[in-house]
Amino acid sequence: MSGLVIIVDFRLKPGTHAAFRALMDENARASMRMEPGCRRFDVIEPHGEPGRILLYEIYDDEAAFQAHCRSAHFASFDAESAPLVETKTVIRGDLVCEG
Repeated sequence: MSGLVIIVDFRLKPGTHAAFRALMDENARASMRMEPGCRRFDVIEPHGEPGRILLYEIYDDEAAFQAHCRSAHFASFDAESAPLVETKTVIRGDLVCEG
């Protein structure tokens, strides 16, 4: 099994959760619907941590991830959500075992 895993950790500014989730959910759905190389795009809210959103994404390879980064829906999400985000951390890894 192979694939590129992207984990993103967003810390949101106070009062922006609903607006951010609306933008993020649309981006996640569009990614799955429109990007053949996007195999998974999950949006996670950790228990007991309001204002924190995690993403778990799997792409076929680096080229598929770069296609995602160049997509119109990602560009729109990125521009519109930037003012809502306090911090953003991106972790990249290889998918080595899919259970």
